[in-house]
This record gives sequence, structure tokens and C-alpha cells, in this order.
Amino acid sequence: MRPLLATATTGHAALLGGAFLFQLAGYAPCAMCLWQRWPHAAAILLGILALSTGMPRLMAGLAALAAATTAAIGAFHAGVEQGWWDGPSSCTGGGDGIGGLSGADLLSTAVTDAVVMCDEIAWSFAGLSMAGWNAMFSVALACIWIAAARAPETDPEESIAA
Repeated sequence: MRPLLATATTGHAALLGGAFLFQLAGYAPCAMCLWQRWPHAAAILLGILALSTGMPRLMAGLAALAAATTAAIGAFHAGVEQGWWDGPSSCTGGGDGIGGLSGADLLSTAVTDAVVMCDEIAWSFAGLSMAGWNAMFSVALACIWIAAARAPETDPEESIAA
């Protein structure tokens, strides 16, 4: 169980770290990109708790939900990028919607430079955007969390070594 917990926790840390590295490289995140980061952070915290508390199954189950959540957001985001469905009006389309802007925002000339559109693909590899890759890896991590939650708490080899 512990190797699965450590693998899944490390996987979320790698995905979240990768998102921050892309940001450092100049790929500013859109709102939906930021939404995908929160479940990764929650899964990392839950993984640490699973490894350090007496409730590894519960924590692994909750982390599986977090992984599934970021996978769902990533899949939705990838669909928005591909034009398969509409995304939030605050970060898609031509950015024409002004309903969410304050008076100060409307008068500011910096607002248009700060808005990153959710329906534009900033980077892709092998036909998948960052959101698509996040969805794929997050589904895999959710499967690892589920396997960890179902695994015996002590590995038979650990029992022999003890």
C-alpha cells in the first residue's frame, strides 16, 4: 500500500510542479488551469496524511476523488479548447463579456494583457494540450489511489522482514 500511496502523491507533486514550471517558462495559466491545480494540492496533502496517519484507506479514497476532480476539469477544459462545448464566459470567446469587470477594470488598459483565454491552446504535444495531458495523467493517478485504497495495509514481504 505504501508504495502506491507514495507513487500517487509524487505523481500529483510532479504534475503541480510541472504546471508551475510551465508558468515560469512564460505560459500564463487561465482560470480553468488554476482550477485544475487545487485538487492536485489537495491530493498531495491527502497523500501525506495517508502515509503518516492511521487512516490510509480513507485518505487514499479522498485523494482518488481529488484526482478524478482534476481529471474532469482537465477533460472539460480540453473540450473547451477544442471547441467541443462552451466554457465559462469569463475566460472564453473573444473576451467580449464585460459583466464580470469592475469600473476600475473597465478603465484600466492593463486588463486585456492580464486575461488568458481558456479556449486558446497555449501548448500541446502529440495532439493533447496541457489540460488534456492533465486529464490523462490524473485518471491514471485516480486508478493508483483506488488500488492503494484496496490494497492490504501491510505488504506480505514487509511482514516477513519484520
